Parts: sequence; C-alpha cells; structure tokens
Amino acid sequence: MKRFFALFLAAVLTCSAASPASAIDFSVKGQWNMGFGAADTKFTSRYRDSERRRHKSNNTDTFAARQRLLLQLDAAISENLSGTVMFHIGPQKWGYAGQGGALGADGSMVKVRQAYIDWAIPDTTIRTRMGIQNFAMPYAAGGSAVFDLRGAAINTHLDFNDNIGLTAFWFRPFNDNYDSSASVYEDNGDPSGYLDNMDLFSLILPMNFESISLTPWVMYGIQGRNTGNFASYKYSGLADGAPAITLTPYLNALGQGGGLNVSRYGSTSKTYGSMFWAGLPVKIRSFDPWNIELDLNYGYVEEMGKFDVLTRNDPNDIRRGSTQRQGWLIKALIGYNLDWGTPGIFGWYASGDDGNIKNGSERMPSVCPYTFLTSFMGDGNLAWGPGGDFLDLNDSLAGTWGAGLQLADISFTEKLTHTLRVAYWGGTNSPAMVKYMDTAYAWESTNNHFEGPYMTSNDGLLEFNLVNIYKMYENFNINVELGYIANFMDDNTWKKNYRDFGSYDKQDIWKMQIIFTYSF
Repeated sequence: MKRFFALFLAAVLTCSAASPASAIDFSVKGQWNMGFGAADTKFTSRYRDSERRRHKSNNTDTFAARQRLLLQLDAAISENLSGTVMFHIGPQKWGYAGQGGALGADGSMVKVRQAYIDWAIPDTTIRTRMGIQNFAMPYAAGGSAVFDLRGAAINTHLDFNDNIGLTAFWFRPFNDNYDSSASVYEDNGDPSGYLDNMDLFSLILPMNFESISLTPWVMYGIQGRNTGNFASYKYSGLADGAPAITLTPYLNALGQGGGLNVSRYGSTSKTYGSMFWAGLPVKIRSFDPWNIELDLNYGYVEEMGKFDVLTRNDPNDIRRGSTQRQGWLIKALIGYNLDWGTPGIFGWYASGDDGNIKNGSERMPSVCPYTFLTSFMGDGNLAWGPGGDFLDLNDSLAGTWGAGLQLADISFTEKLTHTLRVAYWGGTNSPAMVKYMDTAYAWESTNNHFEGPYMTSNDGLLEFNLVNIYKMYENFNINVELGYIANFMDDNTWKKNYRDFGSYDKQDIWKMQIIFTYSF
C-alpha cells in the first residue's frame, strides 16, 4: 500500500511539473469511507436439515468495521480530449489479513475501478468514451433494475439540439472465462474460452423539456452457449453482479454449483442466444411542487438448453425445465417538495413465475441491477456499508411488488437531514414453485445476490429505514442509518412435508451503522 501511494504521488507530481510544457491539466479527486455497524441479516435463525438436525443460520459476526478509498486521476489536454483512471483501494475489513486489514496492513487491495479516454470529433457534438467505465441504463424512479455497473465499453453521444440527443454503446461483460474442465453442463465438446462472450448493444434517446423528460431505450445482447456456465469460470467470484441468478430461472441459479435438486444441464446446438431489454423512464415536472417519476421495463433472455429438477425432492418425479427468462416491471415515485423536506409515495409491480417450469421463468432478467427505492433491501443511502450484507438484499425487484411512504431530506436544523421510509414487499411468484425447491428455506438462497428472498404471492416483508446525515464540514459527512425488516414469509407455503425437505425458524432482521465520508 505504501509503495502504491509513493508511486502514485510521484506520478502526479512529475506530471504536474510537466504540465505547463505539455498543456495537460491534471486533477485528483476521491472519497474515503469508514464504516462501523452491527446487524443480523439472515431471515432464518435456525434451519433443520433432511435428518431434522438443527443448525444456526447466521454464523457471521454481528459487528463489522471496514473502509475503502476511491481515488481518481484526470488528465485533460482540452475539453475535447482527456483520460481518467480510478483506483479502488479496499474494501478492507478491519483485522482481516486477506484484505490488508490485519496487523501490519500489508495486503494488496488496489484495484482499477475505471480507466477510459474521452474524445470528441472537432466541430461536432459527438463525444465518445472508450475503456473501463461506469454506465447505467436510464431510469427515473429509484435506480436501474436492468444494468448499473462498470465494465469495458464504447459509449458515443450526439446532441441534435438542446433538448434531444442520442447515445449508442457496446458493452462486453464477459469473454474467455469458461473452463471446460469445470463445466456443470452436459458436454458440448467446446474447449475453454470458446463461445463464452456476452456483448450488449444499446440505443438511448434522451429528450429533456421544461415540464417533462423521457428517455426511451433498447438494448440487444448475445451470449455464447458457454457464457452462462458461470460455475466453471476460471476466475471465481465476479467483481460485481450475480448473472447466474439474475439472467436465469431461479431453479437454474440454485443449481449453478452442480448440487441441490437441479441437474443435467442440457447441451444446445445453438452457438449464441439472444437477449433484449427495453425501457421508458419518464419524469414529469409540470405540476410543481409535485414531482412524478415513472419507469417501464421489459427483459428477455433466450433459452440456451434445458435442465432437470426434482419435484417434491422425489427422484422418481423429475421435470424438465427451460432456461428462458422474460418479464416486466413498472415502478413509480411521487414526491411533494416542501421547505422542510419532501414527503412522497412509491411503489412497483414486477411479473413473477407462473409455476410452469417448461416455459422458463416469467421474472424480468437483469445484468446487474441496483435499485434504491429502499436502503436495506435495496441500494439506497450511500450504496455501501460496513459489511456486504448491510444492503443490496434485493436490487432487481424481480418477482415482487411493493408500496411505500417516505419523508425525504427532512431538515429542521442546519447541516442535519433525515429520511424516514416504510415499505411493504410482496411476492408475485406462484406458490406452486415451492414443490421444485430443494429445502423449505430455499427462499433465502439468493439473499444478498440481487434477487433475494424468493417470494410467492403468499409472502411478505415490511421494511423500515431511518437515515440521518450530519454535514460537519463542506467535504465531511457523518451518516447514521437504522434498518429493520419484519418477516412475514408464509410458513404454510414453505413448510411442506416433502422428502428430505427440512424446516426453519424465521426471524426479523435489523442493522445499525455509522459511516464517515470525506470527499475531495
């Protein structure tokens, strides 16, 4: 770490000294986060296995402390040509040697978060960004339910006039990661790194007017027949996202590790499969002080082979399922701006599985979603916490519906603001899907993987958020958050007398955290 900072500062000082001759303007900016908190984020306190033995569900520490640093260097020769690199140092869990947080602090946790160049065609409004960059599909209410992530891309934007523009991009999330020796699929006979790329292409039409903004967009993608074989990837542990869960049917996601009650992933004669998403974000400002935000989304992933799944854990009752996934989502937020804060209501409804695995999943697929209508189940507040399970329990909203009330940015004292939020979560998946699960507590299997828990139309959760932000200095904030989720998962739906199905004891979950943020 010391060596990295010495080299980085030397590079900045050297470049700065040379900047008058080279006419390059260098700037540095970044952010430190220090987070401390306590939480229990398992919706089950204990579970019983197939032999009725009791096990504690949560074996992680209640208290968590970690930090991170985002450091960005910009090198601009003019407004038409510049380069940017951002380093991510951390997250470093305090006391953990694997992340450089133990005695001596010698771990290597320096990563390149972004690295791109920006350039413009002379005498035009056409601007292009090339390289590792952050990009989100347009949204209006509470974040993107499709894609909001960093990766390798080319992004070009053109302004037709002050109100209308056009953006086109090519994004490559995956390529050359497939390891044929570790495949969980039936053998296609393909070597490692073959037909395992995923490419996404999008057109976005932003239209901004005084009283309304709308940004229709479409995104088409292709994935090779080995792309979805994530369990075989040479480099386990993707930097972000959970595509094995968000792009496939729930049952297929559970079986990605080759176990549970899902097996026999069929090979396919297809070389590539199609993917498609579309969205329409709308922001209406014509009824000031009312603010109205609305999103419509649709997504589709073509079937790439089939899989077998046990019914009621009975090896004599095996069903064949499709890996196709398609669905839709609508979400909205309405706020009323007042001098002391913004009261508002929000809600969403997403399609869910219909109980028939032969036609695939009816939940909307996503590449890497980050919605933030709430800050415990979702990605709200700072989009970061003292521990990885302090947020992001469900970022896609797939297979759920919900409604909530909030009082946002309440301020009665200078430098201090509060946001209070309550939201009910319900499921839109058919209860008939339970008979394909491997355990009574399978609904919690994808928790903290963008789509958990799996909720049927009989299940519910009630979430509470309280966020307090104290701006001590211009660049220094203290953020205190309390979160609680009451668990109304339906025992009659999940506690079935199936073979080796087990059982569970459910519980509510909670968190409390404080994060110190210095931005410069």
